[in-house]
Formats: sequence, structure tokens, C-alpha cells
Amino acid sequence: MTDDTSHTEKMKALQAEQRKKTDAADVPDRGLVLVHTGNGKGKSSSAFGVIARALGWGHRVGVVQFIKGKWITGERQFFDKFPDQLEWHTMGEGFTWDTQDKARDIVAAEAAFDRAKTMMANGSYNLVVLDEINIAMRYDYLSTHAVVEGLKARDSQTSVILTGRDAKPELCDYADLVSEMVEVKHPFKAGLKAKRGVDF
Repeated sequence: MTDDTSHTEKMKALQAEQRKKTDAADVPDRGLVLVHTGNGKGKSSSAFGVIARALGWGHRVGVVQFIKGKWITGERQFFDKFPDQLEWHTMGEGFTWDTQDKARDIVAAEAAFDRAKTMMANGSYNLVVLDEINIAMRYDYLSTHAVVEGLKARDSQTSVILTGRDAKPELCDYADLVSEMVEVKHPFKAGLKAKRGVDF
């Protein structure tokens, strides 16, 4: 058997196995919960990629940012071009090491989650992204139980993405998908600052 023939046979077997799994799977009849966590970069960026996908299908999207302050980012400037499909709320006051005021951070996080609960429950959003909410739970600005209960109360057709490192086990247990970004190498450790158009 030649290499080409062997490869073809392997791919046919793989194709048959994949089709069998696909045929056995159900089409989701509800929105999904996705968690992007881990110590590597790309958690929010991945969520923004899903936003682009949803917009491409004409879906309505909501974004609530929990930690990041009102600094200018490329993704925000780009998504501002879709005002009829996307509603964006940046409600954090900046990185936790900058604010240094837990009581104030708790108030900001609770206000952001109140906004998020309204968006998740009202049925007009196909996708809601809760950016850096895992950090708010990590520092006990929000109760993980309250967040899970908010997810359970969402409209049945609304999918939600929650980003940020150190996602709580209770949240991961409830989610449909959990992806962990792993840092292998980072330019900041080589003395390089974040680059416009790549990092923000």
C-alpha cells in the first residue's frame, strides 16, 4: 500500500467516525454558556471573535465589561460600527491594582452585573459577553452563586460568554464549554509593552 493510499484510507475512517458522532449529536435548542479562562492571553480576544461571528449572522449582541476602564481599544472602535446590532457597556473602573478601593470596585461590579442580568433575561440578545467577570468573582466583588443564578435566569435562547482568569469551579461546572488559555511565552516578560492593534 502506497503512502497516498494509506493516507486516503485513514482519512475515510476518520470521516466515517466524525460523521457518526455528528449524526448522534443534537442541535442545541437553547443558548450556551462558554467560559474563557486561564493565565494566557486571548480570553477576551476569543470572545470578540465570537461576537464577530454572531454579527455576521445578523444576531444581536450585548457586552458588559467588568474590569477594564474606559481606555480606547481597537475592538471597541470596530464594534461601534454596528450600533443596530451591538450594545456595549464598559462599567469597570480599571485594573484592580489601579483602583485600590474594594468597596468602590464592589459597587461597580454589582452595577455591571445588574445591567448584565437585564440583558440576559430580556430575550432580545442572541449573545451576551461578560468580559472579565471572572476577575470580579476572583476578588469577591460578586458572588459566584449569584452569577450562576443569573445565568440560569437568562432567556433560553441567549448564549453567554464569561471571560477572565481563575474561573470559579461552580461556574465551570455549570458551563457548556470551558476553554483555558495557557501562557507559554509573553512579550511583556521580555520588556515589551502592549502593542496597539495586537494587544488592544
